[in-house]
Amino acid sequence: MPARYGGFETCVEEVGHRLAKRGHDVTVYCRRADGSEGGDTAEIEEYLGMRLVHLPALRRKTLETLSHTALSVRHAFVERPDVAFVFNAANAPLLPFLRLRRIPVVTHVDGLEWKRAKWNGAGQRYYRAAESLAVRWSDALIADAAGIQDYYSDRFSVSADYIPYGAPILVDPGRGKIAELGLLSGEYHLVVARFEPENHVDLAVEGYLRSTAQRPLVVVGAAPYADQYTAKIKKLAAGDSRVRLLGSVWDQGLLDQLYGNALTYIHGHSVGGTNPSLLRAMGAGAATSAFDVNFNREVLGEFGRYFTGPDDVAALCEQAEADPAGTGKRGRAQIASLDRYEWDDVADKYETLAYRMSGSRDRSRSPVD
Repeated sequence: MPARYGGFETCVEEVGHRLAKRGHDVTVYCRRADGSEGGDTAEIEEYLGMRLVHLPALRRKTLETLSHTALSVRHAFVERPDVAFVFNAANAPLLPFLRLRRIPVVTHVDGLEWKRAKWNGAGQRYYRAAESLAVRWSDALIADAAGIQDYYSDRFSVSADYIPYGAPILVDPGRGKIAELGLLSGEYHLVVARFEPENHVDLAVEGYLRSTAQRPLVVVGAAPYADQYTAKIKKLAAGDSRVRLLGSVWDQGLLDQLYGNALTYIHGHSVGGTNPSLLRAMGAGAATSAFDVNFNREVLGEFGRYFTGPDDVAALCEQAEADPAGTGKRGRAQIASLDRYEWDDVADKYETLAYRMSGSRDRSRSPVD
């Protein structure tokens, strides 16, 4: 906190500060800053009414999440909160320690992490096993997409609470910051994504380069532990001035303007649930083209355009530039469909679930049933 990147961070901030405003004591465990995430790395102890506890993590791909969660669990074990919300099923091996303290545990299972290319065979097997442990050792599960809810029902015969993310509505984000980058409103295509294969940034760039599009493609993103994939994207973009790689952008005002003034937003995410970047683009009125998977169709519906390969991306870019007025109208129509994604409603559901779980503190169920 403050949230700079990622769906989990955004969800914790948006839900956490609303619960704090309602009078709940909210503690958020944060990874100790090392300067790699941009912005001010000073650690603050309180933010928007939430108490922040900063703990270290081992900065290695396979150990970063679990090492930080282990220290967070140890801290929570002593404090014994009424309910623990744990984000990411990968943390499941640590859940028994919370249950030994009879702390009700709710796990937000996220998307299908085992499908991510960054995990090798052992990593994929770990994530598949962690899903099973999360089902076994959680008192409740949260799925942020109906597709994830269906997956856990089909694979494990369990029900998960469907609680999606909220969508910010950007009425007038302004244009001053994009003007400093030499960009004009409605005159560029946009990609915002972590550089990972399942987000298909390379596909978006390759497809755009196959097109006759004249408006530039602006790409925002980077990723730790992804040097080879990042190099591939840079190689694709090299030599064509139409593609602009901005790297990571931590200025939320600039990000809002990039979303709010794009002619189209190209969304390549394929293995997550309801993606915050997709919701932000829709809420900014950016006409969206998305990789054709059920998670994206669930959110975009009839307002989206869909692709599976580079030629599809090329055609969609050309069509948008041929009819900018119609493209803008489609983007604006997306906004009206977002009444399903209100952060106040999301916070209501988290609060209701917390009350439901806290009433089970004296349950007789064994910590490792």
